[in-house]
Amino acid sequence: MGRVEELAARYEEHIKIPWQPLLSGGQRVLMVVYEKEMERSFRARKAEFEQRTRNHGLEWTEFDCTKHFAQWMAREDYRESYFESPDDLVLKLEMSFLESVSAPLRNRLAQGHDRTVVALTGLGSLFGFTRVSDLVRSVESAIPGRLAVFFPGTRDGTTYRLLDARDGWNYLAPCITLHGAGVPT
Repeated sequence: MGRVEELAARYEEHIKIPWQPLLSGGQRVLMVVYEKEMERSFRARKAEFEQRTRNHGLEWTEFDCTKHFAQWMAREDYRESYFESPDDLVLKLEMSFLESVSAPLRNRLAQGHDRTVVALTGLGSLFGFTRVSDLVRSVESAIPGRLAVFFPGTRDGTTYRLLDARDGWNYLAPCITLHGAGVPT
């Protein structure tokens, strides 16, 4: 069994447990943490997670963040000047980029129901533009079923590091990894 398939089996062990109906949004988040080097393998085999979800009578939909920065930048009137002076982009990112990702994610969540898993993928493409923690917090109240956050990085205790970056964030969601404790070796 390959590493992605093993991770999918661990995911299935968690997802098949009956869901409690009265959980808060933050309690409906599930972190699936894998080594950043596995991103291409994960993308090639993510249908494994979908199939394991559907095997238990749950619905699956994906929200891929990969193209959001490019699409957001293409809509910006001053995009050419941002390439000339990237520091000017920082304020614009802080003001509007997070909302440009979280609004369509909230819409996707709203299309689901209490038996829907929304798979949040492509998070590596957000690195340097917005924090995954801010994105998750901005949509927590809109999660009707589960939000499975597929996270390429590491976890040490409750600290998550996207792409193993130094700047981590604390989150108490259930975590699935290949390494039990969540610290890839």
